Amino acid sequence: MSGRGRGGGGGGRGRGRAGGQPSQSHSQDAGGRGNAAPRVPPQTVASTVTQFGNLSVGSSAPSPSTAPAAARATAAGTVPQQPVMQQNPVQTPPAPVVSAQQPITKAAQPPQASSAAPTSSRIIKAPPRTGYGTLGRKCVIRANHFLVDLGEKDPYQYDVTITPEVISKTRSREILKLLSELYKQSHLGNMLLAYDGKKSAFAAGPLPFESKEFVVKLNESNGREKEFKVNIKFVSRKDLHHLRQFLSGRQHDNPQETIQALDVVLREAASINDRQIIGRSLFSAEFGKGVLGDGIEYWKGFYQSLRPTQMGLSLNIDMSARAFYETKLVTEFVGEFLGKDLMRPLSDQERIKVKRALRGVRVEVRRENYMRRYKVQALTVQPTNQLTFPVDDTGKTMSVVQYFREKYNIHLRYPHLPAIQAGSDAKPTYLPMEICRIAGGQRYALKLNEKQVTNFLRATCQRPLDREASIKNTMVSNNYNANPLVSQAFGLAVKEQLTMIDARVLPPPHLKYHGTGAGSEINPSVGQWNMMNLKMINGGTVNYWAIANFSRHREDAVGRFIHGLVTMCQNRGIVFNPQPLIPMYNSAPNYIEKALVEIHTQCTAQLQKVAPGNSLQLLFVILPDAKGTYPRIKRVCETELGIISQCCQPKNVMKLSNQYFENVAMKINVKVGGRNSVLAAALANRLPYITERPTIIFGADVTHPSPGEDSSPSIAAVVASMDWPQVTKYKALVSAQPHRQEIIEDLYSTTTDARRGVIHTGLIRELLISFRKSTGHKPHRIIFYRDGVSEGQFNEVLMSEMDKIRKACASLEEGYMPPVTFIVVQKRHHTRFFPMKHGDKASTDRSGNILPGTVVDTKICHPTEFDFYLCSHAGIQGTSRPTHYHVLYDENKFTPDGLQNLTNCLCYTYQRCTRSVSIVPPAYYAHLAAFRARYYMEGAELSDSGSSHGGGAGGRATRDRVAEVRPVPVIHENVKSVMFYC
Repeated sequence: MSGRGRGGGGGGRGRGRAGGQPSQSHSQDAGGRGNAAPRVPPQTVASTVTQFGNLSVGSSAPSPSTAPAAARATAAGTVPQQPVMQQNPVQTPPAPVVSAQQPITKAAQPPQASSAAPTSSRIIKAPPRTGYGTLGRKCVIRANHFLVDLGEKDPYQYDVTITPEVISKTRSREILKLLSELYKQSHLGNMLLAYDGKKSAFAAGPLPFESKEFVVKLNESNGREKEFKVNIKFVSRKDLHHLRQFLSGRQHDNPQETIQALDVVLREAASINDRQIIGRSLFSAEFGKGVLGDGIEYWKGFYQSLRPTQMGLSLNIDMSARAFYETKLVTEFVGEFLGKDLMRPLSDQERIKVKRALRGVRVEVRRENYMRRYKVQALTVQPTNQLTFPVDDTGKTMSVVQYFREKYNIHLRYPHLPAIQAGSDAKPTYLPMEICRIAGGQRYALKLNEKQVTNFLRATCQRPLDREASIKNTMVSNNYNANPLVSQAFGLAVKEQLTMIDARVLPPPHLKYHGTGAGSEINPSVGQWNMMNLKMINGGTVNYWAIANFSRHREDAVGRFIHGLVTMCQNRGIVFNPQPLIPMYNSAPNYIEKALVEIHTQCTAQLQKVAPGNSLQLLFVILPDAKGTYPRIKRVCETELGIISQCCQPKNVMKLSNQYFENVAMKINVKVGGRNSVLAAALANRLPYITERPTIIFGADVTHPSPGEDSSPSIAAVVASMDWPQVTKYKALVSAQPHRQEIIEDLYSTTTDARRGVIHTGLIRELLISFRKSTGHKPHRIIFYRDGVSEGQFNEVLMSEMDKIRKACASLEEGYMPPVTFIVVQKRHHTRFFPMKHGDKASTDRSGNILPGTVVDTKICHPTEFDFYLCSHAGIQGTSRPTHYHVLYDENKFTPDGLQNLTNCLCYTYQRCTRSVSIVPPAYYAHLAAFRARYYMEGAELSDSGSSHGGGAGGRATRDRVAEVRPVPVIHENVKSVMFYC
């Protein structure tokens, strides 16, 4: 998974006044905890919850591999009774009576975990769909899915090998296209080929040979003719019967290769007019293009993919856009990219940025009646006027500048710039930047800078009405049914109308704020609400705080700003000392680390005088105008000093906006241990699957480095709820792992110590222990929301991560196997929903999107498995993207209504704003925590210049650095128990 946008999460509103003391959580009730027992000796089997509660994260405990057979996970069989849990009775806190104004789905009787669990040696079948949801108001919407009628002709797959090897898919397609034109009648039996640009071609029947080699001669850009040998060899026949069986639910195995074959056929049909094929998308200037800035432009296009659904095979079409290099001289690109006058030499840092941006890019050198393309391998460290090369075997050399002057009469204008290096390191070709032009149609894969992102969104964002019209126009333009490859060869027929779907709009949950009576309960409207005249249900306490000002604002202006923010916190229910612990600390931004350490030292000394044993609870930080300092501040505060910080942009200091103050106050409250609001049903013990027994909800995500960052590790984050039954407070743990690895390594692990024996550690284990300490109960049920997993990784992730969850539980107590439900959360898909009647206020929100709470589990969902789409948020701009939830493992036996309603309710518990969000909060929080950990690593890399966002290259590791997996700096104990990442 990568930064992904989260709709509806950032523009929260909150109004209200006054506050109160934090209410006592049920987990702190005297009856909720057991007495401490003696520490379990190493290698002693723990059998009680009291022992579970006393285990440390890295402690000896029963090994899962040595647990009794009844306690180990196996694949199938009857569900055994779980061992009696020796712990205090489950208690729920006294709560105000909550009126039943919304339907509540009764949970099925919670089963115990099956005595079988995934093991890494086989494939697990996802649980089948047991029915369809019925909760909510029924409605009809449209989806950008188009039904495809299968023909009767099975695709035949052929392996394609081109010699000499061709890396470019575009070039490979040119070769196969010419081959088809030359040999269609004579050798291919008049069969048409659909080619994927790599190794596979498909025909709608057998070719007249098993294997054959063809010779194709292609004109090169330099005017020469190049010969290629193409070997086509039969691989297999894809049987459409199995696909029909799967779509009808009579076969469980997904014939993915058959679907991929038909997908290639439809993509081949759409690749007309020299459209650029990138992944599953096609781009062309015919759809529109424009400038993003810094030498980059955008091209519009469309995405297409075949998907198996309940209604049959579906073609998913969506509008898309991508960043491309502008076609211009390399010197012009470099000047724009760096934003500098090229009459001055490049610094080493600028050279590395340019090298990173141009590596792998094709450039053209043109002269009269001559054009040749080169691929950029690197930039020279020396400027062009210092480069020489041997001209003969005697050792005589010539400078590059002299060569171009004498041979081509070119007098270089920028001899002080580095040269482009093409060819190989052993036999390099040096090309002055000013004679090279970037070839057109090349994708820009690096991270866009803020200006480019703003321009990109402004140019490509479409309201639902416009997006639907663009999709319809694309279908007309592609005209699949008139294409001979589609209709005549393979016999496919694509319906050109969007799919109409029966959907439901789930009711929003009621939310509880501080106080009693109806006035303390909120009923959200269209995915949002406000805090007017309300206080946070549990206000935190801030007695000791300080201010660090790194901006150019005067001290009196910052003082007024902080006073307004503190006043708002007090009005919203946070117990906030109006006076800081020490006077405001002002510092230049190039001394951030030193300033933060000095503030910590001064506060510690002052606390020794006025409140021994206490620590600084909050640090307000006014950021400098220069970018790139935020990662360093968070790293130092949260991993070195143990300080909770609230950073504020300098542009907000003079505005004194109450709206801004309200939003920041919500973030501060959860950072200092408070709660803003909770689900009323949770307090009233009426939230199915949650309140009837201690339940822990996990969220997990892995963020990967931006494209081009070859040396940065991937970051895994796991969060877990710590406040059953409210499920609003989430503790986060993070871990670094190998570059672009999706499976989370550190969920559970063991090491062996000569003295202590087997030592059990891991993220899951630590969070389970924290839940026990926080609530007084061990979890009886686990719900695990896993973000960032693609469909091709489902089984691999499930096998590994479920195994680690099981082992983490068993390491805490013999036979401890709480039932687990494992749900994948997907945002990176292209399904979009549109209202039947655009502009109808009864069925759309203010942005023209479908209403929050709209859920779909029919027609376009998986043919047999338990999945659904949920649009839980109100749109802000553009077309809302629903989130896809796919259940991969379910021992809690969720009903469709039960899981859909629970997920929708949780989307209203996101603590940073007064809006429902587009993705279930545990997964959202894991995403935030993972990005925070990446900030720690960036902050450790950045120099005091703080130039992390310049020129689109960011301040991250480049290919010039040695690749290594560095651990994430350890989060300080003072910080990790609260929601510091908010």
